[in-house]
Amino acid sequence: MEAAVQKQNTGQITLYRILFIIGFVHLLNDSIQAVIPAVFPILEKSMNLTYMQLGFITFSLQLTASLLQPAVGFYTDKKPMPYLLPIGLTCTFFGMLGLAFAPNYWIVLVSVFFVGIGSAVFHPEGSRVVHLAAGERKGLAQSIFQVGGNAGQSLAPIMTALIFVPMGQFGAIWFTLIAGMAVIVLLYIANWYKEKLDSRKKTSAKKAVVQVPAARKKQVKIGLMLLIFLVFARSWYHAAITNFYPFYLIHEHGLSISKTQLYIFIFLAAGAIGTFLGGPLSDRFGRRNIIAFSMLGSAPLAVILPYVNEFWAIPIMLINGFIILSSFSVVVVYAQELMPGKIGTASGLMVGLAFGLGALGSVVLGALADLFGLKPVMIACGFLPFIGMLSMLLPSDQKLKEWTS
Repeated sequence: MEAAVQKQNTGQITLYRILFIIGFVHLLNDSIQAVIPAVFPILEKSMNLTYMQLGFITFSLQLTASLLQPAVGFYTDKKPMPYLLPIGLTCTFFGMLGLAFAPNYWIVLVSVFFVGIGSAVFHPEGSRVVHLAAGERKGLAQSIFQVGGNAGQSLAPIMTALIFVPMGQFGAIWFTLIAGMAVIVLLYIANWYKEKLDSRKKTSAKKAVVQVPAARKKQVKIGLMLLIFLVFARSWYHAAITNFYPFYLIHEHGLSISKTQLYIFIFLAAGAIGTFLGGPLSDRFGRRNIIAFSMLGSAPLAVILPYVNEFWAIPIMLINGFIILSSFSVVVVYAQELMPGKIGTASGLMVGLAFGLGALGSVVLGALADLFGLKPVMIACGFLPFIGMLSMLLPSDQKLKEWTS
């Protein structure tokens, strides 16, 4: 028994209880975020919004998360703040309350801004909790955490069909209850987090701080830039599918709003499975290999998607969602290993960057769709996964281990 306790204190045991709880809160948090694109078809009709205005709603949400996440992660790397987690979800609560009663476009933007603040706080601190509870199974632990988020995002089409189509914009009021539940659960996590930090402080003085050797800093910077570019390609493709492919199905194939949501649900649900399996697969086959597979494996299907009918689009969305999102948790762990000792900064960059680049993609793609039409934009987006060829230039897993050994 004493040996087991000692092993746990050294961080070798994977604490699945904590991982599943924080993964569940991630599901709650991201299901709330998924309300924003889910309500797009409703807002487009009720407020007469353009594609670009819809893109700016996503931009307001995701840019907030993108800018604040790395900043929160950088600060909490130096000074962890366990109770920042429930405070962040309290901001989300007020954001959803505002969205339910927003009388105009500008109040919608302010409301989603508050939801973005909650997300910016939750993700880097949630990733730190995962790192503390992961033991030696970093990939699996991050997958458990991230699959909660992807599962929450996959609920957006269901919410559109079951809540927003019959209830309209006011349906967002139900998600204040979800935010309140998340705050309560995060109080428990924050208490565990604080106890874990207190126990680590007693031994931290005896441990040397991990430093990246000066000769390798340039290689680390290049690797980080490549990783950012890969996240850019994945995020823009994800934005194209989740935000604009429903409109493509409506205009090109005459599908109803409710039917289009099935396609997005299939894509996101398959992506949640891919996210979960990607982590343990990267533990076995290497993180760089899974990152490369997630991009290049999806490229051929992404190219042909705009040319197929609504029947063949279903299996393509299923397979592509699984493949392209299999690297979602892997890039976070890879970045943490690339930047040892900077857990919050690395996860804030990768997750926050995914949000921010997706937001930028929503605005740019929306503007291009207004200018050139939706079909040419969807065809062009099919070539984004080919940027995955750059993954071969990333430092190998073995090299990362040598750098930190």
